[in-house]
Amino acid sequence: MRQFILFLGLIATFCFTSCRNELDFESSIGDLSFSKKTVYLDTVFTNIGSSTYTLKVYNKSDKNISIPSVRLGKGQASNYQLMVDGMAGKEFENVELLAKDSMYVFISVNSDVADANPTDFLYTDEIQFGNGVNFQKVNLVTLIQDAVFIYPERSGSPNNYTYEQINLGTNTDPVNITGTNLSHTDVVNGDELHWTNTKPYVVYGYAKIPENETLIVDAGAKVHFHANSGLIVADDASLDINGGLSTYNTDGSVLVNNEVIFEGDRLEPIYAEAAGQWGTVWFLPGSKANNITNLTIKNATVGMLVSGNDGTPTPTIDMTNVQIYNCANVGILARTGNMIGKNIAVNNCGQASLACTFGGSYDFTHCTFANYWSSPSQTCLVMDDYDGNSLYALNKADFKNCIFYGSTNLGIVLKKTGSTFNYKFDNCLIRFNDFNNQFGSNPLYAFNNSALFTGCLISNNSNSFNPKFKNTDKNKLNILLGSSVIGNANLSFSTFADILGNSRATSSDMGAYEYLP
Repeated sequence: MRQFILFLGLIATFCFTSCRNELDFESSIGDLSFSKKTVYLDTVFTNIGSSTYTLKVYNKSDKNISIPSVRLGKGQASNYQLMVDGMAGKEFENVELLAKDSMYVFISVNSDVADANPTDFLYTDEIQFGNGVNFQKVNLVTLIQDAVFIYPERSGSPNNYTYEQINLGTNTDPVNITGTNLSHTDVVNGDELHWTNTKPYVVYGYAKIPENETLIVDAGAKVHFHANSGLIVADDASLDINGGLSTYNTDGSVLVNNEVIFEGDRLEPIYAEAAGQWGTVWFLPGSKANNITNLTIKNATVGMLVSGNDGTPTPTIDMTNVQIYNCANVGILARTGNMIGKNIAVNNCGQASLACTFGGSYDFTHCTFANYWSSPSQTCLVMDDYDGNSLYALNKADFKNCIFYGSTNLGIVLKKTGSTFNYKFDNCLIRFNDFNNQFGSNPLYAFNNSALFTGCLISNNSNSFNPKFKNTDKNKLNILLGSSVIGNANLSFSTFADILGNSRATSSDMGAYEYLP
């Protein structure tokens, strides 16, 4: 019996010693490891919070440790925020970390540009692990951009705010949406109907160009739209975008940016090509004399939404050198639109790159309508006349020296219901893989009918007439050596330079880009 009691005592002593060793923590002596020496929190706008970034901290030793202090170098005055072991703050004491274990530190920032270095606009701090002179550090760096903020006014109290509304309908049939009317004399921003390249613009809600007004946008202007935001061109209003040609380094990076860019307000790399971050540029019925030159639209839900025609002989929208990429639904969605486009490049749209619906009048020359969206049903072009009513007649749809090519079989989808459905493809490359001869008897796709298709290349399988785009994933629609479109454009339509300013005077390729050896 005594031996049994002694045996139980030894087991208890062993267990107590073992547990005590497992729960013992020694003070850290500077032997931590980190996933990064510097955490770069990508560019943010002044006083707009960043995404959350992570730092992983490793204890590679065989001992449990207690880190005496984890703190920001600027302490409570820092504009960075930390989360350690599920607790938010800027200073933490006695943070425990088991042997051969690791933990995450989550980091975010919300800073004013006035707090940044005035020479490079960088806001910096460091996370210090340890006490006194015996600490390790990880640097934090963020670029802060000043900006012009355009947003709807609000009234009320927290949890019960009401926001400014703009009317999209009529007095008898009002349709309201959260937004603001741009003004020449805004109390904070001054003239909101002239967007310059001095600072970026950040738009919350929909910014509306009021009736009988024109928004002028200078070359090099950058406009960032928040989620569920966009730009509206009202009845009798106009949009005048005066972008210029950018210059590029030999590696393709931008040296001098002169184009106008519309994109989302999330600047982190993970959002660089993410579709559907904001709403649209919306041309309401009656908008007029919209002139758009050298504009890039990225990551919208619908790049351009054109609702109706102004009824005048001149087009509602005249576009040159416009690029539209990564739209969750449609790149250009026109409903009874009246549009002219030269050197238009569209790619990666969830439904269609160009939709000419509810009839209208369209004239596109040297355009590249690609679509490599990752689904089996998207297309490059959709045209219809809705229910065939004369109000929705397709009066004109001319495509000259254009490309319609993507990752799915049908590059064009045509739907005719009424009697007026006028269209013509001149010297275009069209992908149309009708494997089951589903459209063989459909007169809309009579590619041998010269009244509808003249000088066109019809790619009816994956090996025929490939345009050989440079990199569709990155929206590089330049054409490479061996492309079927080289030299196959009708030179009589090539009266202007390509989208990069390259001459078409002596030879001409289909699409927005000339081949450069």
